Amino acid sequence: MNASELRIPVVTPPHAEHEVFTDAQAAVERLKALYAEACTFLAGTFSQTVHGAQPPTRYRAYYPEIRLTTTSHAQVDTRLSFGHVSAPGIYSTTITRPDLFRNYLVQQIGLLLENHGVPVLIGPSQTPIPVHFAVANDPSVTVPQEGAMAFPLRDVFDVPDLATTHDDIVNGLGYTHEDGSAPLAPFTAQRVDYSLARLSHYTATDPSHFQNHVLFTNYQFYVEEFEAYARRALADPDSGYTSFVGPGNCEITTCDCKIEVPAKLPQMPSYHLKRPDGTGVSLVNIGVGPSNAKTATDHIAVLRPHAWLMVGHCAGLRNSQRLGDFVLAHAYLREDKVLDDDLPIWIPIPPLAEIQRSLEQAVADVTELEDFELKRIMRTGTVASLDNRNWELRDHTGPVQRLSQSRAIALDMESATIAANGFRFRVPYGTLLCVSDKPLHGELKLPGMASDFYKDQVGRHLLIGIRAMEILRGMPLERIHSRKLRSFEETAFL
Repeated sequence: MNASELRIPVVTPPHAEHEVFTDAQAAVERLKALYAEACTFLAGTFSQTVHGAQPPTRYRAYYPEIRLTTTSHAQVDTRLSFGHVSAPGIYSTTITRPDLFRNYLVQQIGLLLENHGVPVLIGPSQTPIPVHFAVANDPSVTVPQEGAMAFPLRDVFDVPDLATTHDDIVNGLGYTHEDGSAPLAPFTAQRVDYSLARLSHYTATDPSHFQNHVLFTNYQFYVEEFEAYARRALADPDSGYTSFVGPGNCEITTCDCKIEVPAKLPQMPSYHLKRPDGTGVSLVNIGVGPSNAKTATDHIAVLRPHAWLMVGHCAGLRNSQRLGDFVLAHAYLREDKVLDDDLPIWIPIPPLAEIQRSLEQAVADVTELEDFELKRIMRTGTVASLDNRNWELRDHTGPVQRLSQSRAIALDMESATIAANGFRFRVPYGTLLCVSDKPLHGELKLPGMASDFYKDQVGRHLLIGIRAMEILRGMPLERIHSRKLRSFEETAFL
């Protein structure tokens, strides 16, 4: 039963009517005001009741929302993959943390206004804000564990509800809101809040530090090189980078500052080389395995990055490859199994031209090799991702035959997961790996070989990843966000 059926009085902030906006920045300011009012209300009432007896009322505040109504079938620029709805109708989305997503919201709302010529409505939605999320950014308020209070928290406040926190929109399951409106954005506010909380937990950095370009790696050696690169960038006033952030939200602005490393690193530590407009580079060490790769991308996706790339180690499958060679993935053999329910393996994961060209150009820039000479150190082909790290110990007639049939040239445990989740979440993706062993040809990853390999190749590999992101940063968004990633009925927001 809900509160009305039980006749429990529900106390909310003063009612606010929806307002009409034809200016994107003004619309976002209204979203910020509504959200701040709701969170202040919940934080205040929670602080007043948390240590006392159960109050006779229920406290509730609502996420703000954006609504758009269009009656026109007029077709917008068909070259654009976002910024417009596909058919007449009523569209809406709930919004959280408009301060964090300000630039994104201004851009997306601005495109709606420009492409459809109708205003947007801004006002409170009918979706309650869970108190956990409302107080998450107030360090003076903490939510006790269930049973620590004198009354059940859910009897007085709304709490997170996983039944309404899902990926039905991005999974293309025909989701509509309870009022019948179609989704305007790929994630609801509850889903975004859930991931923001998970990101802080898994990476030990606040989501506000994440940049628009994300590198994933599966080895700590890349982190050390990334910090060294960051210090060189901070020493260069022309680099455009202004600070470097590590786990624990330790931020430095000069190259000689010390980074305080937490006593215990999180599961997937992240590091951020920042630019004032958010177009810097974040590096996430996801470790080994497809589960971590899925977890990281599930949550980073709500930040709507412009690109994410995998730069890690792999097993070379061809005898012609050498340790230290690069592998540019243009297809994936998906045997990671973690996304089979959300994205069946029969769905192809296409290469994205802008990403592929940027990676190839970055290899050429860093290695100073071009055209046919690049083939000496880089091979393009299928990358296989398995869920079994010790696949070499199994009977080779099964896995090796599949690898040969797929024309695979390299194998790891993360790349296909990251690419597939990029496809699912409409985040441009790519993979550039470095061959660290050749198990089918007797070159196993042994300590002596590994140390020489790490010394010579890790730094160069990381520079290539950063250089690729810099190339992508110079491209217009409408080029990077490919129409290949958009389905039949797509949300207007990226």
